[in-house]
Amino acid sequence: MDFIEINQIRCYGYTGFLPQEQVLGQWFEVNLRLGVDLGTCSQSDRIEDTLDYRQTIARVKELVQGAKFSLIERLAGAIADAVLESPQVQQANVRVTKLAPPIPDFGGRITIELNREVR
Repeated sequence: MDFIEINQIRCYGYTGFLPQEQVLGQWFEVNLRLGVDLGTCSQSDRIEDTLDYRQTIARVKELVQGAKFSLIERLAGAIADAVLESPQVQQANVRVTKLAPPIPDFGGRITIELNREVR
């Protein structure tokens, strides 16, 4: 399996369990590792023969910015479902990070990682 990695898609979104997270929002970062067959495009040099990652980035941003899920796990699942809709993508590793979760006395980040495959 070949892979395309798309890293550090940063956007402001409204997913979160606490009411203020869905009103005030917060920053998220999304990293993708997508299993695709790059055999044809590595020979043809044609964008039509590969995944157009501009569209993938736009779809991820649309989901993060527009969704109001309670759980970051649900957001990660929605992103995985969306990228697997592309016929070129056979596998998806999705990492969604809350860059500044509203947890008292915690300065770290929370990351959810999902692995999904076309069945």
